[in-house]
Amino acid sequence: MPDHRQSVTVVGMDAVIDESAWLTPGAGLRPFVSWGSGFRQAGVAPRRHRGLPSPELTLIITLDDPLVLAAHSDPRRGSASYETLVGGLHTTPALITHEGRQSGIQLGITPLGARALFGMPAGELVNWDGDAAQVVGGLAAELQDRVRAEGSWAERFAVIEEMLGKRAAGFDGRIRPEVAQAWRRLRDSRGTVPVSTLAAETGWSARYFGSQFRAETGLSPKAAARVFRFDFARRRLAQAATAGSGVRLADLAAEAGYYDQAHLAAEFRSMAGCSPTRWLAEEFRFFQARPADLGE
Repeated sequence: MPDHRQSVTVVGMDAVIDESAWLTPGAGLRPFVSWGSGFRQAGVAPRRHRGLPSPELTLIITLDDPLVLAAHSDPRRGSASYETLVGGLHTTPALITHEGRQSGIQLGITPLGARALFGMPAGELVNWDGDAAQVVGGLAAELQDRVRAEGSWAERFAVIEEMLGKRAAGFDGRIRPEVAQAWRRLRDSRGTVPVSTLAAETGWSARYFGSQFRAETGLSPKAAARVFRFDFARRRLAQAATAGSGVRLADLAAEAGYYDQAHLAAEFRSMAGCSPTRWLAEEFRFFQARPADLGE
């Protein structure tokens, strides 16, 4: 069963709704979907949220109001709103806003899952955020209709498991195993395995390995390693913030594999568009910590 937390606070005549739920995908979806989250907020203050680089692609299905992207990870694109959204891997932030209400289901899709669920390699979606119908066709609207018709997070997640499980069942595993193994090595090491080591393990030349990796994921092996290190560091920061404990940035830099605190700060400016402390100040109030059994 999904981990489900809900709170409703009544202030005068107004009710503040704050719900969250987490999905650990079943065996059929686990190679393709890393995690799932459900969220519903109403009566809260308008906010903006930085959509940061991560090792997963994104699928979002809204429940009530459209998702508003004030700024895409590709700065050449203007603001837009979406009923459903697919987002590829990226190394710069997107900016999401809401006016006091937001709700939906978000899934973290693995690069292998891009082929299984989206019918294309993750490399074709790099730095792209847009209408999910452009990627999965009528499935986007069907998913939204089905989850909107359900009355609980458990029922909504069951719909996700059923519909995406059927889609993934026909996947023929076309991703090259050497690339898949290199991605797993980066994931398990949190981006600290040297690229030269990854290339040597495939038996390919460094140039050929880099071209095959980029074609599948959209990122170079070095950029992917950066994303894994950054993702680990920002989650560690958020975990400390939600626990009410502090963390020394110098210690975090060492734990995450950065040369020193200055390199960690520079990577935050590049990937988040701000310093670690500013990101915490902006995001802490509506960060939702993952249950421990979902990993980091």
